[in-house]
Amino acid sequence: MIVVSELFEAAFLQQLAGIVHRDEDADSGVCMQDRAAGLSLMRHTAGVDRLRTVPWDALRADVALPAIASVLQGASAEREVDRALRRHGELARDERTATVEAIFGVALWRRRLLWETGSVSPANLLASLLRDLGGVAEDRALALTGAAPASAKTERPTRLADRWSLPDWLESHLLRELGDAAESFCAAIAVPGPVCLRANRLLCTRSELESGLAREGIDTVPSDRAPDALFVRSPQANLFGTRAWREGHFEPQDEGSQLLGHLVGARPGETVLDLCAGAGGKSLLLAAQGARVLAYDVDRERLERLRTRARRAGAERQIEIVDRPRPADLVLVDAPCSELGVLRRGPDVRWRIDPRSLAELPPLQRQLLETAAPLAAKRVVYGTCTISRAENEDVADAFDRAHPEFQRVTTWRTLPHVEGTDGFFAAVWERARA
Repeated sequence: MIVVSELFEAAFLQQLAGIVHRDEDADSGVCMQDRAAGLSLMRHTAGVDRLRTVPWDALRADVALPAIASVLQGASAEREVDRALRRHGELARDERTATVEAIFGVALWRRRLLWETGSVSPANLLASLLRDLGGVAEDRALALTGAAPASAKTERPTRLADRWSLPDWLESHLLRELGDAAESFCAAIAVPGPVCLRANRLLCTRSELESGLAREGIDTVPSDRAPDALFVRSPQANLFGTRAWREGHFEPQDEGSQLLGHLVGARPGETVLDLCAGAGGKSLLLAAQGARVLAYDVDRERLERLRTRARRAGAERQIEIVDRPRPADLVLVDAPCSELGVLRRGPDVRWRIDPRSLAELPPLQRQLLETAAPLAAKRVVYGTCTISRAENEDVADAFDRAHPEFQRVTTWRTLPHVEGTDGFFAAVWERARA
């Protein structure tokens, strides 16, 4: 299973390094994360329009095509990009941008490009990306890629899967879950998510972080929903080179993920069991709120990463890594899920999900809630980063029926085409007073 925290870290690191998608219209000062620019009203052409801003004349097909071939055979696009750039440190900025956009572009749009060309050749798919989506003249696209000429289609794909480059199973799933909104959802996940930071309250306020980054030439804007969130407006900002990063003043975290963490409602001094802590994004958020966090996960390696992150954030005293789940005032079940709400975080993620795993997840999620129930003195919070009813509403409904000692007080969700965040679901229960 793909690990969601790894998606966030990979996408964030690549954006900061300036090696992935630039924000649409970044040169004109308009950012996808700026709600005034219409995140909640995502245009259905945005995913294609942004490809027309790429400096394709600088493309190094000799670097891109071997990586594309590996991606089409199942390799991770992020990993292939990293390898290609490490091997070719001589690339100029525009060469790097065009080459990475080529790798990610074919990784994402492979089905649409197959529909356009009828070919599975990496060179032909890349030429189609440039010609049919990137606005490059055919003769120039062929010259840049070394592809053979292919006839261009004039009609628009009729199937959702062909328009937005989806596996068959995902097309069916989205239409079943979202109905008419599936088109808007697909448009939203065809554009990279914004870079969002969480100010670390243990060491600074959000306004102090904003000012500190501004002094280093990085423009940010506060979220109007998550109290510690800042959206980065400066394109290709080198955040990991800042003093604020070195001093632990922020963590990368999607706005929706931050909002889910705040639903826990932890007060200073309360204990929170983070039952599926992973690498600790929400544990760090809860610690910054003053809670004492008991971090548990079956993956001990990821917990070691949390230990390192807690040390950098000054949260070592607030976070205790435990070897078994323990009773706490509040229990957060940030459950393993199909991760369909975070598809925009990786251009090829949709092609690497095993649809058979979707049926295996709800029993695991229900079992995690069964583990949480007797351990929670006050509150249980269940969260996922998927849009699937079977993993969201159905799991929450089953907990309602099994545990009359808990009362559901909140049901919450976000969607990329509505709120502009990644897609999350949460349910919150309070233990009934005796």
